[in-house]
Amino acid sequence: MFRLTGVLLLMILSASAALAQGKGVDKSSERVRDSGSSAPASNGSKTDVGAGRGIDFGKGRTPEVLPIPNPYRITARRDVILKAIEDVMRNQKLTVDETASKPSEGIVASQPYTFIKGAVVSASELNRYGEMPVSDERGWTRGRYTLNVEVQPIDGTSANVAVNAKIEGRTDGATGAEWVTLPSRGAAEEEFLSALVTAITGAPPPGRSLPNP
Repeated sequence: MFRLTGVLLLMILSASAALAQGKGVDKSSERVRDSGSSAPASNGSKTDVGAGRGIDFGKGRTPEVLPIPNPYRITARRDVILKAIEDVMRNQKLTVDETASKPSEGIVASQPYTFIKGAVVSASELNRYGEMPVSDERGWTRGRYTLNVEVQPIDGTSANVAVNAKIEGRTDGATGAEWVTLPSRGAAEEEFLSALVTAITGAPPPGRSLPNP
């Protein structure tokens, strides 16, 4: 009788130990599973997306392109810069205005350059270079700009180069053609400055890339 009671007590103790051990394993596994959970609103150990993403400091975003300073400081002699200005104007299909230009004073001007023609596309392209009136129903048929480039020496090896553009749009109405001056958005100035800096230094301004060949 005592032997049977001892055997039963031993079986009960063994079963209790096994049950407790089983529960410990289940709890441990559950904690492991929870740490890598992919449930909605919590990504557990996965930190690249969702609620567990963390801070990425703008990773993957397109860097902001800063405007080119105007005037722009260029390290080169004054005569070299003036020669480069005329070369870049020719490359951009601009004609140097000999009458308006004053090389002795560091000024090179272009004749008006028509960059767009046609009623269908003129308004959108013109708006890229000049600020269009907010409510305007005029039919724009052409766009042109005139550049005025001034070299201001700092010392014998560097100078500030300032570019100003006069933007004009043409309308053809019942009273005839009319050229209207528009405030510049700075696009024509930046395009010329970028090309000029690249021509002189062999590299584009910071934040810009070389044009496709």
